[in-house]
Amino acid sequence: MPSAKTEITEVVTGVAIAGAPSLAAGLCERPVANVGDDVWARLVHLDRDGRHRQEFAAAWANGQAFLRADEGLRGVPPRLVEWKGPTHAPGDEVVPADLRIDHVWLISCKYLSKVLANAAPARLFDRGLAAGPASVGADWYGEVAPAAYQALFAQVRRELGTRPSLPPHAADLTPTHRAELRAYLDAGWSEEAQAAYRRLVEEVSAASAQRWKAILGKRSQAEAVLWRLLRIGSAPYFVLGATRERSLRVRVMTAWDWRQSYELKRVDVWGDDAGQPQVRWQARVRSRVTGQEQAVDGHVEVRWSHGRFGKPPEAKAYLDTPHHRVPGYVPIG
Repeated sequence: MPSAKTEITEVVTGVAIAGAPSLAAGLCERPVANVGDDVWARLVHLDRDGRHRQEFAAAWANGQAFLRADEGLRGVPPRLVEWKGPTHAPGDEVVPADLRIDHVWLISCKYLSKVLANAAPARLFDRGLAAGPASVGADWYGEVAPAAYQALFAQVRRELGTRPSLPPHAADLTPTHRAELRAYLDAGWSEEAQAAYRRLVEEVSAASAQRWKAILGKRSQAEAVLWRLLRIGSAPYFVLGATRERSLRVRVMTAWDWRQSYELKRVDVWGDDAGQPQVRWQARVRSRVTGQEQAVDGHVEVRWSHGRFGKPPEAKAYLDTPHHRVPGYVPIG
């Protein structure tokens, strides 16, 4: 079930886009399709409760801004506003839409989030987020830094002794082993284990960056990877939300529009130590209109899911450049 914050930011944005005269009237009229009675009831309760005033206000302001914007609905209320809700897309989803307006306009609601993608490391570093079936390793740490990973596991296993009963090799860990191991490690690393973990961090960061470089060598491939990272596809859509500093209201170009407006010069990636394996990336982009170059920066955290040894690592990609400064993200309103 979506969180209260998600329901507020997405559904209330849709209520404002639908042209409701006020928030209270909109919650009564229920002008957004695919929203259950239980969700409407929760929103009424949350509005009266008052603890989420900021989220309600931001969502309402963003919806009204899109309704008025020249690049939006130009003041004409739509006939149909639909909420995607907790349903999952039946296939690969390039456009992260939360709302659909009159079967045409696609809206993504993003509040205080810089996450671009959360994928299996092999899908990001070996396939560049390309869609389709892929053979991915069960444990990225064991694949790209097997000796350092085993050394860390061996150190932890020695320290724990017979508590719990662990296999001699990290590659043989089962979900049950991982759950038990995570419970024992919640208190933190020993000094020796911390040193072994630092070596693992260095090797995973460097190896992951090297694997990524292999598919970024050609400009055409690098361009496609950058588009997938920035969620730029064949259909335009809008992002409405907020950062910690400002409202977020942008139109995301299509790949066709992007190529007419910009030229990718290069993409650089390198390993970094941020207390956990990390790969930093930077794209250098030239405007075809002004000739000026600008940088788009981000990073990828390669970390265990659900704590130390909890589940195999995931790769979470973040955007570090403010959204309104990203080539292809056009401010509206």
